[in-house]
Amino acid sequence: MNLKNSLKLIMKSALDAAKPRGKFRNLPQKPKGKLIVLGAGKAGASMAQEFENTYDGPLEGLVVTRYGHYTKTKFIKIVEASHPEPDKNGLLASKKIFELATQSSKDDHVVFLISGGASSLLTLPAKGVSFEEKQRINKELLRCGAPIDEMNIVRRSLSQIKGGRLAQAICPAKLTTYMISDIPGDDPAYIGSGPTIQANGLNKDSIKILEKYEISINNQLNDIIINNTLPKLNKSPEYMIATPMMALKKAAEVAKKQDFIPVIISDSLEGESKIEGKKMAELAMKIKKEKKYQDINLQKPILLLSGGETTVTVKGNGKGGRNTEFMLSMAIHLKNTNGINCLAIDTDGIDGVEDNAGAYISDETLKKAFIKKLNPINYLNANNSYEFFEKIDDLIFTSPTLTNVNDFRAVLVQP
Repeated sequence: MNLKNSLKLIMKSALDAAKPRGKFRNLPQKPKGKLIVLGAGKAGASMAQEFENTYDGPLEGLVVTRYGHYTKTKFIKIVEASHPEPDKNGLLASKKIFELATQSSKDDHVVFLISGGASSLLTLPAKGVSFEEKQRINKELLRCGAPIDEMNIVRRSLSQIKGGRLAQAICPAKLTTYMISDIPGDDPAYIGSGPTIQANGLNKDSIKILEKYEISINNQLNDIIINNTLPKLNKSPEYMIATPMMALKKAAEVAKKQDFIPVIISDSLEGESKIEGKKMAELAMKIKKEKKYQDINLQKPILLLSGGETTVTVKGNGKGGRNTEFMLSMAIHLKNTNGINCLAIDTDGIDGVEDNAGAYISDETLKKAFIKKLNPINYLNANNSYEFFEKIDDLIFTSPTLTNVNDFRAVLVQP
């Protein structure tokens, strides 16, 4: 097996570990009333399908997921909507989910399924906030390179449903939340902006973030944000069924079988993609030069594994997600160093808004670019990593994976 295929096999094991299959435990008892399943996220449909397969009893409900992430269910209705920019389908589905939550009674039990992507898919603006205004702010947050936790603080401050407000609507019905984390640190309050989780902080935090990235709001919107206070919730059961670390640990297991030495660097790497790609290249070259990583000798190939979510500040007019940008930056700084092979993907199978999951690099990357007369620095400056890797045939395609634990990176340093 060649090294590219070895890395793809390890990648696939990480993706499988992030899926909901066989993960639902601590199931709720059959209620006197109805068992209602609500949910949102890129893994929303696959979570709904698996919950149906696991739960022994009547149920109904509604889940919203991203276009192309539909999975067939028997009793739970699946609606597809836009991500990362919300659209009218997401708005209508969110209104219906909020309505079902509000209509639930004390004899009912609501199961809420949430995964990455829910912040854009579950979009119900606070009273007085127009949908168009929320779309604008969301788009500007995406382009400015704000980390996911800052984005979600702003999103919940503009929402009628996030920041625990869905749980408030569900009360007095019982509530159980199942989560697939796409958040560095796995804080439940930030997964999909925490619709059913107690949130902390002040709404003026949102104002500070908007000011930091120079995103303008008028006085009316400023007042709405300040007055849209976070509710105090009663504690309800919540379960994490998949996390970035679970995916990385499974990848490490498979790497050992490939006779590699796996090292999990972090499950929460953040920062600007091109800067973090440079840092990763420097680390790989340091290991290569010193023949060791910390106290691990480079007698066998060392595989550096990491997760988290880097960001891209969009300045060019190209296309390409954070993982392809990370890989392009890394390739530039590796400068054809022999014996370093890497891949980076978004675990949902869609890197940014393109059709690829990520990209692969090796000591052949810049050689292939030279033959095709491509200037990698120009492509990086234009945020056009997709086209670069498309031209040298090193994009990675998985199709939608129906899960999301954010980025997965594997950097193999050979002796």
